[in-house]
Amino acid sequence: MFAAPRKLISSASGTWKLFALALLSAVLLELPFPLAGPMPAWRSLFAWFGLAPLLWALTAVAKRPRPLRLGCMLGYFAGVFWYMGNCYWVRDTMMKYGDMPPFAPELLLLAYSMYLGLYWGFFGLCFAAVQKRFSAVWALAAAPFLWTALDLATARITSVPWDQLGYSQVDNGLLNQLAPWTGVYGISFVLVAANALLAGVRLVGYGALTGNSGRGKLGNRTIWLAAGLLAIPVLISGICVLPPPSASTATAMLIQPNLEVSGVGYWNGPGEWEQHMALFAHLASESCKSSIAGIPETGAPTVHPPCPAQPARPDLVVWPESPAPYFEEDPRFHASLAALATSTQTPFIVGSVGMELVPAERSWREYNSALVMGQDGRRIGRYDKIHLVPFGEYVPFQRFLFFARKLTGKVSRFDRGQEHRTFLVNGHRYGVFICYEAVFADEVREFAKFGAEVLVNISDDGWYGDTSAPWQHLNMTRMRAIENRRWIVRATNNGVTAVIDPYGRVRQSIPRRAEDVLAAGYAFRSDITFYSAHGDVFAWACVLLSLGLVGWAVLERPARKEDRR
Repeated sequence: MFAAPRKLISSASGTWKLFALALLSAVLLELPFPLAGPMPAWRSLFAWFGLAPLLWALTAVAKRPRPLRLGCMLGYFAGVFWYMGNCYWVRDTMMKYGDMPPFAPELLLLAYSMYLGLYWGFFGLCFAAVQKRFSAVWALAAAPFLWTALDLATARITSVPWDQLGYSQVDNGLLNQLAPWTGVYGISFVLVAANALLAGVRLVGYGALTGNSGRGKLGNRTIWLAAGLLAIPVLISGICVLPPPSASTATAMLIQPNLEVSGVGYWNGPGEWEQHMALFAHLASESCKSSIAGIPETGAPTVHPPCPAQPARPDLVVWPESPAPYFEEDPRFHASLAALATSTQTPFIVGSVGMELVPAERSWREYNSALVMGQDGRRIGRYDKIHLVPFGEYVPFQRFLFFARKLTGKVSRFDRGQEHRTFLVNGHRYGVFICYEAVFADEVREFAKFGAEVLVNISDDGWYGDTSAPWQHLNMTRMRAIENRRWIVRATNNGVTAVIDPYGRVRQSIPRRAEDVLAAGYAFRSDITFYSAHGDVFAWACVLLSLGLVGWAVLERPARKEDRR
């Protein structure tokens, strides 16, 4: 697949072949992520070499006219196609739930991909700049720093850090040992470094780095030595043994109501409230249930626990983010929830709409919230979602995108929360994050930093349908458990509802698209990882090094006419 003839790299007339290599990388890098169901662990291997064709193409731009522009175009071309493949569910979601006119979902996906593809384009530009000033060796060495810096930018600038490369290794027990120190960024760094090494090895074979016209003995030795070194972490990762699963010390009932996410039939109608609360009470009372000992749809066995005559009450009941009409200011909601909590003697965490009156504005603010209520029926507190979904929970830049409201008629209008709060429940401290917030590593680690002994994630992934997104979302949540070494109990509207241990292993789950409840065993931890305490130190170091190197390359270039192209 990768044995390209020498003329593919050196021919001045083969620019289209460079774009073919860039496209090949885009395709290969789709494979180490879920496509339409849970991803088989073996497909994570594609992340170790999928970027190499793009890097080969970028090393060839130095000998072509306008190398900086060509490098940017190659990166951008690969990035646009990768986002269109990885996030194809954007089109499906907007087509079904967005109230959009014909072809608008396809155009939205294209615009989304063209926007985020700019990061890949900037990577290609910076790579070409370093190569032009120094050499291909320098550029390949800089690649992991540049990539990691741009990964951080996707989280901090555009707030869409979806499926960063490191998530492909969520099942790699060896490589994941980095996550409690560097977050997912350290894993991405290693993967890009491996791809850069592979690209360098292949180019040494053709003399592209050394200037030789043929392979020679040095080239052959280098190829075999580097290939052997590259294979070591891949092979070891397959036999790395994680600590044995620890015993659970608490139980949470994670409710999966499987409600229609469009909200049709849930907001009006006779008996609506009574039906919802009856469903809530019924599912919360089912304390002994079978579960899947792993991830759904992977062939993991179903476990049927023995049911005692007098089952112990759970330590927590969690109702997910869902279209159920639970408004905090509705007195029926408080009365019904308080009665349910006191009758079961169990604390509750309930996805709801938080309300706040702003006298100065003479209006109410609404939040996508998680209400926490104690077993005595008293309100403990509320967490308001901080990172909202653009074009789902709010319209960004409304002054400029005033037309978006007409195109996406079902966009909610939530306000942003402001505080990472933890809650003391029955002597233990819990942190709650909601849906899309699971993709923000630096946000979730704040809960562990502030003392959360277990993390609760509530989500409504029903918007994604039967696409790759629910599985991608699950894997990113699993990485949050690894980074913070915390159990995560995850209640969703229609899947994937699961409990995740501190090493990212899904210990229990229930089938998707079913009205069900998971009796999830979990435990508490109070130790703080380096990442929980200090956050993205490693990624910021990559940013500083990248800025320094690119700045040096740009500012200190020889002032020749061809360099200014």
